[in-house]
Amino acid sequence: MLQRRKLYLRLLILYIVEFFDLYTICCGVAVMKCVFCSDDTKVLDKRTVDNVTRRRRECLKCKKRFTTYERADVSVDVVKKDGRREPFSREKILSGMLKACEKRPVTRQQIEDAIDRIENDLRGTNEEVQSKKIGEMVMKYLKKIDKIAYIRFASVYRSFDDIRLFEQEVKSLKKAS
Repeated sequence: MLQRRKLYLRLLILYIVEFFDLYTICCGVAVMKCVFCSDDTKVLDKRTVDNVTRRRRECLKCKKRFTTYERADVSVDVVKKDGRREPFSREKILSGMLKACEKRPVTRQQIEDAIDRIENDLRGTNEEVQSKKIGEMVMKYLKKIDKIAYIRFASVYRSFDDIRLFEQEVKSLKKAS
């Protein structure tokens, strides 16, 4: 449990083509396997931009090429409203933001950039962070990206029970504009 609470970075591999069991351990080093034939690969090109490493790979056997993306993962426990603890999940934030931005002129890249900033902010925190803080961070970035998406997210996140609370939020948004 203590080790789980420590802040550490681990590599999260995001694939264009999603496959599992693509790594094997060889001499203590992780070796990437081909997503097509499961043979060893070599790296043709490596670029790092905004904490994401892009590697263009080629299979040594079938000669097919594919791209992998590596991102440092945030290993922070999130304390929920009811006191439960669970590991931070980038996918949960992505899902919520995508729903809020549905049918809005917001690109996926804008959402990914906002999540990257949220993760960077969380890396400097303690081993645990309140879910409320993450929700406020998401709303802060959504407010900058798209006001309608912000209202959509806020209405679900804040659980408006009364229409007056919802109206107050819209009025505060208008004043800020």
